[in-house]
Amino acid sequence: MIRIRGRRPIDKTKIRRILIRPSNWIGDVVMNIPAIEAIRENFPESSISVAARSWVTPLLENHPAVDHVLPIKKSRNHLSRVFEISRVAREIRGQGFDLAILLQNAFEAAFLTYLAGISLRVGYNTDWRGFLLSHSVIRDDRVLGLHQVEYYLHMLRAMGWDAESRDPRVFVADRDRKAIQSVLAAAGIGPDQALIGLSPGAVFGPAKQWPAERFAAIGDRAAQRWGAKTVVMGSEGDQDTCAEVNRLMKHVPLNLCARTTLGEVMALIERCQYFVTNDSGLMHIGASLHVPMVAVFGSTDPIATGPRSRNARIVRHSVDCSPCLKPECPSDHRCMLSIEPDEVWRELEHLREERSA
Repeated sequence: MIRIRGRRPIDKTKIRRILIRPSNWIGDVVMNIPAIEAIRENFPESSISVAARSWVTPLLENHPAVDHVLPIKKSRNHLSRVFEISRVAREIRGQGFDLAILLQNAFEAAFLTYLAGISLRVGYNTDWRGFLLSHSVIRDDRVLGLHQVEYYLHMLRAMGWDAESRDPRVFVADRDRKAIQSVLAAAGIGPDQALIGLSPGAVFGPAKQWPAERFAAIGDRAAQRWGAKTVVMGSEGDQDTCAEVNRLMKHVPLNLCARTTLGEVMALIERCQYFVTNDSGLMHIGASLHVPMVAVFGSTDPIATGPRSRNARIVRHSVDCSPCLKPECPSDHRCMLSIEPDEVWRELEHLREERSA
């Protein structure tokens, strides 16, 4: 039983307005979503707002569990970060929230809601912030061994709230679907064309990345054997890797890396029949859309951050130094380099057989 340091149990009938502070990164926010849905189910009559970094708001804007999204702008430096926290705190203070639930682990999240004058503040006791919380959930080793989806749900269970296990769901906006349809049509890719998506980047670092030439081999094989078109996608930081995949492929793909908004890349992934990816934020989006996908894992732990979908397959080799959770490999990167395209292709073929069965 998880311990809580804090006041008496929260009376749900007195909670009218709830503020949720989710995590900052795409994959983490996707893994927050089951907890956000559970909060909605526990407080069905309450208004739920989410204060989130601006770059992840498309994941939340169309979700039925969320009534309002309050964007937190990107800060250029420490001073601008302080000003932005103060601005958001003033905005929040004026809205009369009764309860703040902190899914983000950082000190900053607790400080923000404390500064905003929200009297009930619930979160894990991480980052030396327990004294800022009215209900501090004590994080122990058992919690750290859970998948991140369960990690967030477990905090709600510790509060005595119902929080059943479930997979994340994201909702794509119609405007983003239309935008992607137009982009694909301009590239000669019609609505009935088989499409395979490749996401060869990973923001965390190169240790999470399967080599570009192996992604290229998968794209070429899909073109040769299935007649599929390939689309390569990623963020600004992935441009060099995506360009390398584009250069190495014999069947030239459509490279949309850094040419879409987050909402549009959600629609793009939804349009794909199959998706091959590293452990990344886009992997979690693909899983939450239940797109048949193969995720290649090396330095990270699929038990903690693997895709939560019945249509997802993981390819991983167990080596003595993995999962190291390091952004860069300090040795020979054998956790990734030992995985050949044939292994990933076999999983794609299995997914294809299941779809046609």
